[in-house]
Order: sequence, then C-alpha cells, then structure tokens
Amino acid sequence: MKKIEETDQKVNNKTKKCHHCGEVCPNSKINIGDKYFCCGGCKMVYEILDASDMCAYYDFENMPGNSPKEAGITTKFQYLDDESIKQKLITFTDGASSKVILNIPDMHCSSCIWLLENLYKLNPGILASTVNFLKKEISITFNVEKLTLRGVVELLTSIVYEPQINLDSLEKKISKDSSKELYLKIGVAGFCFANIMLLSFPEYLSSGDDIEPYFKRFFGYLSILLALPVFFYSSLNYFKSALNGWKQKMVNMDVPISLGIITLFLRSIYDILSGSGSGFMDSFTGLVFLLLIGKLFEKKTYDTLSFDRDYKSYFPVSVTRKTSEGDKVIPLEKLQLKDRIVIRNGELIPADSVMINGEAFIDYSFVTGESSPVKKVSGEIIYAGGKQVGATVEIDVIKEVSQSYLTQLWNDQVFSKKQETRITTLANSISRYFTIAVITIASLSALYWLPTSAALALNALTSVLIVACPCALALSTPFTLGNTLRIFGKNKFYLKRVSVIEALAKVNVIVFDKTGTLTKSSVSKVEFIPLKKNYLLSEQERKLIASLSRQSFHPLSQQIFASLKEEHYQLVKEFEEFPGEGISCIINSKEIKMGSSSFIYNMQNDIDEKFASIVHVEIDKKIIGYFKIQNQYRQGLKENITKLLERFKLVLLTGDNNNEQEVLQTIFNERSILKFNQSPFDKLNFIKQLNRENDKVLMIGDGLNDAGALKQSDVGISVSDDINTFSPASDAILDGQQFHRLNDFLSFSRLSLKIIMVSFGISFLYNFIGLAFAVQGVLSPLIAAILMPISSISVILFTTGTTTYFAKKRGLWAKQ
Repeated sequence: MKKIEETDQKVNNKTKKCHHCGEVCPNSKINIGDKYFCCGGCKMVYEILDASDMCAYYDFENMPGNSPKEAGITTKFQYLDDESIKQKLITFTDGASSKVILNIPDMHCSSCIWLLENLYKLNPGILASTVNFLKKEISITFNVEKLTLRGVVELLTSIVYEPQINLDSLEKKISKDSSKELYLKIGVAGFCFANIMLLSFPEYLSSGDDIEPYFKRFFGYLSILLALPVFFYSSLNYFKSALNGWKQKMVNMDVPISLGIITLFLRSIYDILSGSGSGFMDSFTGLVFLLLIGKLFEKKTYDTLSFDRDYKSYFPVSVTRKTSEGDKVIPLEKLQLKDRIVIRNGELIPADSVMINGEAFIDYSFVTGESSPVKKVSGEIIYAGGKQVGATVEIDVIKEVSQSYLTQLWNDQVFSKKQETRITTLANSISRYFTIAVITIASLSALYWLPTSAALALNALTSVLIVACPCALALSTPFTLGNTLRIFGKNKFYLKRVSVIEALAKVNVIVFDKTGTLTKSSVSKVEFIPLKKNYLLSEQERKLIASLSRQSFHPLSQQIFASLKEEHYQLVKEFEEFPGEGISCIINSKEIKMGSSSFIYNMQNDIDEKFASIVHVEIDKKIIGYFKIQNQYRQGLKENITKLLERFKLVLLTGDNNNEQEVLQTIFNERSILKFNQSPFDKLNFIKQLNRENDKVLMIGDGLNDAGALKQSDVGISVSDDINTFSPASDAILDGQQFHRLNDFLSFSRLSLKIIMVSFGISFLYNFIGLAFAVQGVLSPLIAAILMPISSISVILFTTGTTTYFAKKRGLWAKQ
C-alpha cells in the first residue's frame, strides 16, 4: 500500500508544472497554496508580481515565464556602482533621471513584453520602459534618487530577465557576421547532398537488378547517416519557426515547408530500413540545400537594399562648425571630436558635448518625454538628443555622433502616426489562408490516390506541400517597397518607413506652406526700408539685428542675417521665438523684436508691397523700419503645380500676408484654396477639418512652424535646403533641390502598389500550375524542391527589376 502511495506521489509530482515557467516541478515542497514552482526563483517572481497586483501577466500564455536561475545577485552586479562603468552604459542623464538601453536575450513572447513595459509597477524608481522586441532590447528611464543602475539590472535579473552586458562592446563595435551560421548550414546540406548523390549514382545508371542487395543497404544506411545533420541542423530553423507559429495560433509559411521536409525524411528512412526502396534522401537533402540557397539570396538582396538603414539614409543632418574662417555648415558625418559647433534655437544636439559660450536651455522631451527645459552653463555636459530652446550657444564635441541614437529619436513612437499598411496586412492574410488551402489540397490529393497507390499518394502529398508555398507572396511587398525606398533615397527624398509609400499613393489633397517650401530660403533679395527717409542703419543697429536673426532658423531670419554680413555678434539674453509671429531678445539691456506687424508693439500694417515678405524691426520699443524680402520661387514650381492639379486638390496655408496673392494665383488655379496670415494653430485646425471630411492629406512644410500640421496629416514632408534642423513630426524629408520631382515621387508610389498586385498574380499563377502537376502525383519531389525557391527568387527579381526599370525610365535612377 505504501509503495502504491509513493508511486502516486511521484506521478503527481511529474504532472505538476511550475505556475510561472511551465517546467515540471521536481518536488511539491515549493508552493503557495495550490500554485507549485520548480525553484525558489520562480516562486520569488510570482510573489513580486502578486504583491504589485500584476498577475495579469499569467493571462498572456499558460506558462509565460522562462525557467530562471536561482537568485543570488547580491554581489554579482557590484561593478555597476563604478562611475566609469555607468558612464559607458547610461545613454542620457540630467541629474534627476537617467536612461539606459539593455539587451534582454531571454525576451521571447507577448507576456515578456507586457511585464517589461510595466516595470514601473514593480519599482517606483522606474519612470518608463519601452521594449524593442526585434532587437531584444529594453530602454529604461529611471529616477536616480530612488534607483541606481545596479538596482535596475538587479530588478530585471530578479524577474528572470538578466541583461546581457558586454563591457568590451562598449569600447568598440564588434562586427558580427549574421550570415555565418547560414553559410555553415548551407555547407553541411551541400556536402551531404553531393555525397548522397554520389552514393546513389550507381542506382541512377542501373536497371535496378545490377546492384547487390548488400551494397544497396550499405549505401542506404550511409545516406541516412549523411541526412541526419541536414535534418537536425540545417533544417532546424524551419521547424522552430513552424512550431512558434503554432504556439501563437498562427499558420505561417514554414508549416508546409516543415511538413514536406519531415515527410520526405521519414518516408526515406522507412523505405531504406524496410528494404522496400532506396528512399528520397537525395531529394530531401537537395530540397533543404536549395531552400537555404534561396534564403541566402533573399538575405543578400535585403542587405543590398539596406533595410537596416542608418541616420544618413533618413535625413541628411548638417551642423554649423566654428572655424578660424567663420561659421561653416558641414555634413554631420564629418563632425569630429573637439570640434566647436554652433547650436541655434530649435536645433538638436548631435553628440555629447560640453557647454562653452552662452546659456543653454535644453529640451530633452525627445529623450525623456519631459518638456521642461534644463538649464546648462559653461562647463556642463549636454547629451545628444536634447534641443536648444533659446539663444545660440557654442559647444565642444566630446563624443562621436550617435547615429543610431538619432535614428531612434526620429522614429520614436511619440512622433509616429498609427499607420496600418493595408497592403502588408493583405499579404499576411493571403499567406495564412493560402497555407491552409495548400495543406487541405495536399491531404485531399493523398486521400484520392491512396486507394490506387500508396507511393503515388505520398508523392502527391509531398509535391503539393513543397511546390505550393506562400513565400513568394510574402516577399512581394517588402522587396517592392524596399527598392522604392532606396530609389527615393537616391533622389534625396528620405522616407521614415516603407508604409509612407502606400500612404503617398492614397493622397488626394496636398497642403503647402509658402516660405521655405515654395520659395528658396537661400536665394532672395533683401532690402531694409526705414520709416524715416534717408535713415541708415548704424553699425550698432546692424550688429543688434544680426545677433538676433542669427538665433533663429526661420528662412526669413536666415536671409536677413546673410544680407547683413556681420562677423561680430553680441551676447543675447532672454531669446524667444514665437512660431508664425516673430523673435525677440535683450542685448546690452536693449530689447529687440523682429517679425510680423501683429507681433510688433502698436504696429499697424499699412504697407502694401507686392511680391515680397515683410519683417518689421523694433529696438527699445521704437520701430525703425522693415526688411522687404523678395522671394524667389523654386525652379519648375509652375510646371510641377500644373501636373499636380490634374490629380489633386491643392491648398496653400501661409503665415505671410497676402502681398503675393496675385503671383500665387497665377501658379495655382481658381479651384485651389489660398489662405494667408495663418498661425501654426490655424494650419493644424485646417488639417483636422480635412481629416473629418475623410480626405487623405499630404502636408508639405519647412518643419519649423508646421510641426503640428505635419504630424496631423496622413503624410508630412519637411522640405529644406540646408537641413540643419531636426523634424521628428515629419514622415519624410525632401531636399529643396528635388522639390520639382514631387509629382514624380507621388506617381511612382502608385506604380509601386501596382507592381505588388502584379507580383501577387504571378505568384498565384505559378502555384496554380505547380499544383496542377503535384496533385496528379507526377511531379518529382526533387523538381518541386527546385521550383519552390525559384518561385521566390523570380518574385524578388520581378519586383526589384521592375521598380528599377521604371525608375530609370522616369529619370529617378540617380547616382549616389
């Protein structure tokens, strides 16, 4: 009786699974009520979650956690208290909060994401945590008064997500060849495939009775041995992918591939061991070899298209470097350590630097989400990603430009629109239903031929599973849009993501800003008109105006600054910029204001100038005159607008007055809407009204006063000539010299979607023809194995080749 009870207890222990990670519990001593745990680590994680009212974590999967290592972290992360180590790991700190990005290799499912993004519930010192699942990274912002870096890492480790910290990688970037494993798998499959072919060669040439049975068995056993590494190593990723799909209740494209591989392998083993045949080990290894070759080709094509793009592919940021010859604008990639750079109001700090001259107020909202500016004085460190709010300052660069960090900021979710790519969703849906249909057809074919011949039924089953694969469907969208993205980039039109291409194709209303968008910000005639006749600007007044206009990046301010050609500037205090209105500051106790008539104190707009923008000047509450800036419109503007009017409704929203209305009406037509004296708030409300009318809006501005409108629109394009500012609100940046190609870019976006649809049709046609032969059982598994990757390769060649052909035909194939 006692033995029976002991046996029952063992059975119960084996069937009890850990409530946290799902592994079998070795004993039943570690438990909380009816919840059992495999170790103290799992129990501790549960207690932490339960105490924080976070047991909803267990609703994501039956067993969401990983099997943990026993906690013992008291001294393990002591090295993280070292200041030199913390400086290498922390990407940002302002004294109150710090930000760190850590690699979490054990992150594997939706419950992991949920738990890691709710860390603030476990520790009040965590301010925010964001997961990048594809890179297995977590970005954590924490309160330095409540929590240390060591405490953050220990918290992650305590809930079984120990970060992978490699201090060597902080000193230098380690280049890892991600293709190495794929090459190795191809080598193994190719070696085994070639040798099995050699072992099968005598049988290929014989009639079947010329080879002794002993040699047949011997060669068959050797073929099995050679096929084992192909099945258990080279094919492993297909099995993992299929299994993960099933776990997530998804039928992905690797399911039919895995079924075909397993069927071929098991059938071949049965034939060889039973002596009923020589098997299909040559076909099996050939299938895997060719599949891997196709995967390598796909990877190389992706690498060629540069899908993992750096910051230079998204926006050509430049910076103003201070030299002995004066200020000089240089590309950001040429910025070096110890360079002294000039940062104006609204500019982004491109690299960690030290304050030299001036008083900075840094807005770190791009980094922390907190918009309150942080005051910085001479000698203090300013971190990359901050934005200067106030007067121009000078800083010395102490670290290299953080390229990936700037890209991360530009792609931050705070500034992203929730755009669903319908074409991608359609491809995924088609792939899913197509896979289910293929499995059904394969099963019905096998059942149909089974009464006639088991071999024929098996041949039909395997051929259908191999030849009909939705790989080609899934590849159509990324390769078409990816190549289009690359083509646009070659023409200095930089898109944030491929989904912007589809959004461009759906646009029916285009809204333009004027200054800096339709006009050139660098080429204008600037003339100062005094209120009193024969009044000339004194040298001191010129310096005051130049010192103020130097602070702003608005095109009109820059044109005034360039026209004065002053080399000596005065210290600016209390600088303020009012979008759409003007700028002001205090220099040597004198208050200087420049801007629109409504912005200047007691100024009445009785100036009626044609074809020019007016900027009034006030010094110490005395209006001395105004600058008349005759804008020069962009090359080919009239022709470009005429083409756009054929397909789109056009709107002009400008903060300028209507003094150029006459010339603008000759560029647009009577159906276009022209609105003047529009504040940034007016522009935003107008875009919202268009959204309510279900229009698909493209907003094109200079990225300065149009941030709200750019973000509110379906697609926002920031146009710039000297791209020194950082515009996270936009979906794309267009070089001003390429503005005349706007209609070409919109047309090519529509063409790209048509190419995707045609590639869908080609894929369906191929699968229909292949299935017609496969269901009859007359298609060899080896032929099917060759045709499957060829279909994927053909779709890649068609999509990339077609987009490239039309790009060349339309003059968009510019040289880098």
